[in-house]
Amino acid sequence: MSTLRDYYEVLEVTRDASEEEVRKAYRRLALEWHPDRNRNPEAAERFKEISEAYQVLSDPEKRRSYDLYGHNGVQGNAGGGRGFEGVDITSGFGDIFDAFFRGFGERPASAPQRGADLRYDLTLSLREAALGGQRELEVAREELCARCQGSRAEPGTSAVRCGNCRGTGQVRRSHASFFGQFVQIVACPVCHGDGKTLSSPCTACRGAGRERRTRRLSVQVPPGVEDGTRLRLTGEGDVGWNNGPPGDLYLSVRVESHPLFERQGNDLAYDLALNVAQAALGCMQQVPLLDDGWEEVAVPAGVQSGAVLRLKGKGVPDLHGGKRGDLLVRVKVVTPKRLDARARKLLTELAELLEEDDQPSKDGKGWFRRSKDSGRS
Repeated sequence: MSTLRDYYEVLEVTRDASEEEVRKAYRRLALEWHPDRNRNPEAAERFKEISEAYQVLSDPEKRRSYDLYGHNGVQGNAGGGRGFEGVDITSGFGDIFDAFFRGFGERPASAPQRGADLRYDLTLSLREAALGGQRELEVAREELCARCQGSRAEPGTSAVRCGNCRGTGQVRRSHASFFGQFVQIVACPVCHGDGKTLSSPCTACRGAGRERRTRRLSVQVPPGVEDGTRLRLTGEGDVGWNNGPPGDLYLSVRVESHPLFERQGNDLAYDLALNVAQAALGCMQQVPLLDDGWEEVAVPAGVQSGAVLRLKGKGVPDLHGGKRGDLLVRVKVVTPKRLDARARKLLTELAELLEEDDQPSKDGKGWFRRSKDSGRS
């Protein structure tokens, strides 16, 4: 194909799909587009594209590189039909297909399988994100059935090995084609891929062996997390199959905006409003802190709008244990919109005085300099 498509789009999975989801998607699409089964003229090319996508997304290192850099990150690793390496193409597509799925067909149904990972969107206030703390979460996840403890059978009974697939959960079907021997591996129609059959399924979970429950978890949020931070809680995902390890729970952090503070990395910014007189004469101002409390700030005389006063160590703690950020106090000189008669008179006099001070005399000296010189004489 002339244009490389996104590999997740090729396999019809999301970017956070698990390894098992990627594997299942590949098996389904490969069966659908294999040239021995699909007479569409584009089938061979589509089958090759599906195989290339699977070669990248099934390998953790290649998938990580692809997520970061796209096709450029896996050039030379997945392209050019690397999905066919080690297979004699002259033997026919049937043998190639068999080589791809041989590992799946021989995998015993009783092999442990890791549980699925879960995602939880955790919304924090700016204070919670900056200072950390304990949070209580309610998470719905798959757990072992409380009645049968995962055996799927009613207590007092047990599952028996399927006689049709001999406990593998899969059966192989083959037929001859123009390209050679075609082998198809499908779930056993008797046990539906489990490898065991039940005479008395558990009445609580109806033979599933698992049930969905809502659990309350206590989570320690580390200080300094940012919007978009991803936290992993190991072993808090869905329970595994056949004594396999549980999946993980990933917390996707979203930080709410704050009415007073704006976060800039590990620094916090706060806008301090001053009137014209305060800015001109200088003053002492109380500035709020994210930790609670206030800090007194000395505003220098003649400060300009846009100036930044820095309070060291009053920002956000570093997530990795580094130095705490600063609080940046941004000065905003506010011009009054409404004036009474007295205020207008005073500002008019001040404006005239400042205008006079700005006008140099013939000797190049302004009013203030001339007044100062005359005082010396």
